[in-house]
Amino acid sequence: HRIGRRYFRQLKCLCPCRRRFLRKPNVAEASEQFGQLAKELKQQDCLQYAAFCNLAMARCEQTLFNAPGEALALTDAARLFLSSEKENRALQAPGFDEHLQAALNCYSFAIKVHIEMNQPVMAASLCLELGNALKEMNRPGEAIVHYQRAAELQTQTPIEALLSMGEMATCKILTRDYDGALSVFTEMQLMCQERGLQLPGISTPVGAFLDIVAKCEISRVLLLMFLEPPPQKLLPEHAQTLERYAWESFDPHSQAYNSKSVLQMACQEKDTESLKSLQTELWPFLTAEQNHLLHLVVQERITPSGQGI
Repeated sequence: HRIGRRYFRQLKCLCPCRRRFLRKPNVAEASEQFGQLAKELKQQDCLQYAAFCNLAMARCEQTLFNAPGEALALTDAARLFLSSEKENRALQAPGFDEHLQAALNCYSFAIKVHIEMNQPVMAASLCLELGNALKEMNRPGEAIVHYQRAAELQTQTPIEALLSMGEMATCKILTRDYDGALSVFTEMQLMCQERGLQLPGISTPVGAFLDIVAKCEISRVLLLMFLEPPPQKLLPEHAQTLERYAWESFDPHSQAYNSKSVLQMACQEKDTESLKSLQTELWPFLTAEQNHLLHLVVQERITPSGQGI
């Protein structure tokens, strides 16, 4: 605190000179001084004070109409505020999340500047960075918005957009919004089929798109098994997915990989003991998220709640 007060006095000494600094020939000098002070404060672990200096630096760059410099200063300030918030959480210090709110504001302004510069990829990367930080802080509900915005900014790069949507679906599962996760996985699968790379004469996407389709389909089947929507509320695309895994469509001579073959049997299985054994057989073939969903399916069959919870 003594270090912080000392540097705040230095900042206060700069304030009377602000009229002089606001003249354009001297704004660049003010920006350099704020940047140097920010580096000194960062070296002394006064992260939030260094972030304030970066904010002052961003204001100077805005006055100079230097959008790249403004975006960089805002991003540095956001990361410093975020690091300060993580330090407080690690120390279990009481607070009102003021550093986190400051980081959110800085990220928002930096994203806005990148969008104004027609740099959607950079804006999307900041959205993902913020979403990952919130997810790490056990705030998946708040992270969903930023993953969704990243996917919207990545319309020109389908693979990156699909990865962002996958993170959004994961956060929805963490917040127990299973209907929302099912909708996201369905949208991802349709997007792969519409925008994925396809070989001539084949309607099935290839490469990374095919892997995403397989992952989405397995997750959708598990969510449908868990939610068990009534027939009158079952959407056509979900009904078509379940029909592919019905007993009538099971082909013992098919060349499908093992996880799909076992899922075909598990979709209509009612015996809880058989489900437990199937869960053991499926475990190596599924991702951690899919294994979690399968565990929920088994628990729902053992102790039905009637509400899909």
